[in-house]
Amino acid sequence: MLVREIMTREPASCSPDTKVQEVARMMLERDCGVIPVVESSGSKRPIGVVTDRDIAARVVADGRDPARTTARECMSSPVITVTPETEVARCCDILEQHQIRRVPVVDERGNLCGMIAQADIATFASERDTAEVVRSISQPSGSSPRMRATERSTSGRL
Repeated sequence: MLVREIMTREPASCSPDTKVQEVARMMLERDCGVIPVVESSGSKRPIGVVTDRDIAARVVADGRDPARTTARECMSSPVITVTPETEVARCCDILEQHQIRRVPVVDERGNLCGMIAQADIATFASERDTAEVVRSISQPSGSSPRMRATERSTSGRL
C-alpha cells in the first residue's frame, strides 16, 4: 500500500508569519493537531510544522502571546516528509524513527500535497503496523524506537 492511497489531500498550511492564534484556529476548524508551515503560498515547500504540542510548550507555557507570536517562532524544524509513492510500511518506519505522529507528504517538486497521520495508519494499515507505530512513537523522548521484528525495505525517497 502506498501513502497516496491513505493520505489526507490538500491539507491546511500556513506561512512562517502566520500568528499562532490563527494556526490554532486552523487546527480547530480542520480537527487536526498539526499545520505544516510552507515557504510561501506560491512555493508550498514545507519548512516546518506547528503541532498542538508546539503551541502548548513553546508559546503558552512560556507565557508568550499567541496573537503576536508567529509560526516561525514555535514551529518544529527541520520537517520530515514522505512522498505519495512511499510505501506505508516505510512511512511507519519513518514515524517510528523520528517519534512523530504525523508527516507532510510532498510531490515531485517538494510541494505540500498531503498529510499522513497515525490515525490514517490505524484506519487503513494492518493491525501489526498500527500496533508497532503506536508503541514506538509513544516511547519517552530520548529513548530509541523499537526495531521491527520483520525487516522492511528502507529504499525509497523521504
